[in-house]
This record gives sequence, C-alpha cells and structure tokens, in this order.
Amino acid sequence: MALPKFQDPDLRSIYEKVAAKVRLDREDGLALFESADLLGVGALAQVVRRRLHGRRAFYIYNQHVNYSNICINGCKFCAFSRKAGEPGAYEMSLEEIFAKIEARRYEPITEIHIVGGCHPDLPFSFYLEMLRGIKRLRPAVHLQAFTAVEVAHLSDRAGLSVADTLLALKEAGLGSLPGGGAEVFSPRIRQNLCPEKLSPEGWLGVAQTAHRLGLNSNATMLYGHLETLAERVDHLIRLRQAQDETHGFLAFIPLAFHPQNTGLSELSGPSAIDDLKTLAVSRLLLDNVPHLKAFWVMLGPKLAQISLCFGVDDVDGTVMEERITHMAGAQTPQGLTRAQLRALIREAGCEPVERDTLYRVVEAA
Repeated sequence: MALPKFQDPDLRSIYEKVAAKVRLDREDGLALFESADLLGVGALAQVVRRRLHGRRAFYIYNQHVNYSNICINGCKFCAFSRKAGEPGAYEMSLEEIFAKIEARRYEPITEIHIVGGCHPDLPFSFYLEMLRGIKRLRPAVHLQAFTAVEVAHLSDRAGLSVADTLLALKEAGLGSLPGGGAEVFSPRIRQNLCPEKLSPEGWLGVAQTAHRLGLNSNATMLYGHLETLAERVDHLIRLRQAQDETHGFLAFIPLAFHPQNTGLSELSGPSAIDDLKTLAVSRLLLDNVPHLKAFWVMLGPKLAQISLCFGVDDVDGTVMEERITHMAGAQTPQGLTRAQLRALIREAGCEPVERDTLYRVVEAA
C-alpha cells in the first residue's frame, strides 16, 4: 500500500495504524480533527472505504413520512418541533398518511422512512395501526421507523418495557430503526440544548435492545453547534463500544447542524471543510460500523458527491418530501431521482449500487 503524501507529518503514524488495521484511539481522533491537512485525513478515510467497499457507492429508492412535528422535548437545535396549538404545528391522520403511501404505490420504493416528534397525546395504537396500514398497502416495503427517542416515548405512553414496545412494533411491521435523536452524547451539551430529551444512556439502551431483538438501526451525531471536537470524538467512541457489544448499527450518519429557525440561529453551522473532515474521521474511528452515509438533504448533493472521496460509501436516497431539515432552512431539493443519484455517484468515480435498507443489492451499475 503506497504511502499517501501528507502535509501533516503527524498523520503518518495514524496511517501506519490504518494500514495495519489497528484500532484508532481517542488521541488519534483528536489529532485527525485538529489536523489542517484535510486531503490527508480524507486519504486515510479512503483507505478504509476502499477496503470495505471498493468503488461501490450505495443509494436507496425511499420515501419519507414525517407524520407530526408536535413534540414535548423543545430542543434548542430543532426547527421542526412545535407544541400543540402553536403556529406551524401539524399532525397527520392515519388516512392522510395512507394517502401519501397510496399516491406513490406503484413506484419501486423499497423503504419508507417514518419519524416525527414525541407527541403528548397520540396513543400507542395509532403507531401500530400506522405500520399495519402501510404494510397492507405495500407489504414488500421495509419500514424504517421511529428513532430511539420516539421508541422510549412510546414505551412510556404504552406502559410497556422498551423490549415489549419494540416487539409490538415489530409485529406490526417495523423493520429497523433510523438513527436520529442521538445528537451529541456530552452531558454538557444535553443539559444546555435538550435537557428534556432521552439521555445518551437511554438512546443507546433502546438501540441495543433493538439489536438484541433482531432489529438493525442506524446511528447519528448532530455536529457543528456548541460541541467541542473532543465531545465529537467521545460520541463516536461510545457508538463504537455499543457496536462491539450488539453489532446492530448498519450505518453512521453525521448530521450537519442547520441553525435557521432554531434557538441557535446566531450560529453559522459547520463549514464544508468541517463536514468533510467529520465524515472522514467518522469512517476512521467507527471501524466496526459497515457503512458511512452522507445525507445529501443536509449537505447538498454537490458536497455529498465530494464526500465519496472522504470515506463515504452511501448518499442515502430519493427521499421525497423531507420536512425536518427543510424547516431549518435547507435549500436542497425535496428529492432526487434514481438517475440523478446514479449520475452523481458515477461522476465521483464510483460504481452506483441501489440497495435496500439492509444493504442487499437491488440493482448494480
């Protein structure tokens, strides 16, 4: 393996670890984040990406359903949530949800991605009937639904254990959990920005319980607000430790903070350099998570394309009608077509592979 040319000589010792498949430690993670050699950090991440996936880059034909933005948590970084009765608050009825699914019933969608707020009043039966009704309309589609935060909320609403809540959801059609709600695990950040939200221990507990019940999940980190680089590294290492135990995380998705319309609107959010470095460092530290996803809705299609040279192997999917990031000021399209995703991937020098939620190949280039 040829040694990349590093502007930062400190990256050479990390390269030796990467080449020898030796796990990086906290100090390595900090050194990577603090390095000014963006291309060097990206080259290191590409060593891992090529080892795992070669030239393949994945995408999915999916549909998003954000069923309600009414939420009890009131997180400062969220532009999506509203209290009941506030301007902009909404909740979709089951009939409205089913109508959205029916409207796209004949498209070759393989995943429906369902997330919303922690609604104070909707009964557990609403969520079970939502899943059952969607499966009646589209029995072959995989339902990736409800963040760990939502699952914990539903557990409280139903008076059930987390395990029994997940089993009931699974019986109704749940296929896997998305990765949202992890934010940053730092107690300092949680107390400052989302004190009412499920704790880091609670989030990890729900995710690992799901894994033990045969449900995969994704994992996320919201970055570019008030967190330090050390807090990012600690978040990644906690995810890595959890994955060592239950092996259920399919993909990691760093989520770039969008400040518009939030309680942190005075912040600028992360730069493109920060975006690319965070993706690359994530690929290097999370050696046991198979896939690294660039969520183009947050990054923009152009930066998501560049990220394929910084350790990323997945650009998410067609999406269609995402609300959460767009309510925080995202100027990205509401969706991309298969052809657009494939062209984006090919232009980056990669081989487009359409996948399902569990990364089984639907169609290769």
